[in-house]
Amino acid sequence: MTNSSAKEDFVLVSFSEQPQLEKILFVAVLISYLLTLLENTLIFLVSSIDSKLKIPMYFFLTHLSLVDICFTTSIVPQLLWNLKGPAKTITSLGCAIQLYVSLALGSTECVLLAVMAFDHYVAVCRPLNYTAIMNPCLCQVLAGVAWLTGAGNALIQGHQRLHHFLCEVPSMIKLACVDIHTNEIQLFVASLVLLLLPLALIFMSYGHIAKAVIRIKSVQAWHKALGTCGSHFITA
Repeated sequence: MTNSSAKEDFVLVSFSEQPQLEKILFVAVLISYLLTLLENTLIFLVSSIDSKLKIPMYFFLTHLSLVDICFTTSIVPQLLWNLKGPAKTITSLGCAIQLYVSLALGSTECVLLAVMAFDHYVAVCRPLNYTAIMNPCLCQVLAGVAWLTGAGNALIQGHQRLHHFLCEVPSMIKLACVDIHTNEIQLFVASLVLLLLPLALIFMSYGHIAKAVIRIKSVQAWHKALGTCGSHFITA
């Protein structure tokens, strides 16, 4: 490697100081990656082909599977390459691509999980209006919002050694030779919006679902008790 090319590359240090651990991690990561690809590909194909699964829940599940496939593929192959041999470098272009792709897909997944929680809430708590609310047009809009939010978040965000096994925002901005205070604020705000907000929506949706399930069980128990009392009354 020439000096000029070396200066354009980043070194992903990761676990280079523990070569034996790298071999174990290589096997574990490879198996996990192949299982992830197989599982999500099957979900994607079955949900896309089977006409009985043309409902909102599986529509969003298809998008989630696609996000998982792309997200792991944006990170794991480079990680396996680094774990396999002494070469720990990644080009600046490759690092930038990995950074933006993984950030966009990670953000998309957060929003998709919140959308799926909302879908479950409507299915359980508004069953009579479910078809009207979760119509195909709305589902496509919500999926589009998830993808666009992830892409938008990625667009908003001289020592060349990264003490990490992938290119991510916190590690990258520390390498900047300028004031990174604004970038850190942007990262903090984006984390609040794309992590805490979807998480809050998920908790709210499943909280309402839990209340609905408890209410249904209470009504069933009440009807059962009335039925028992009625049978005793008739017998008497």
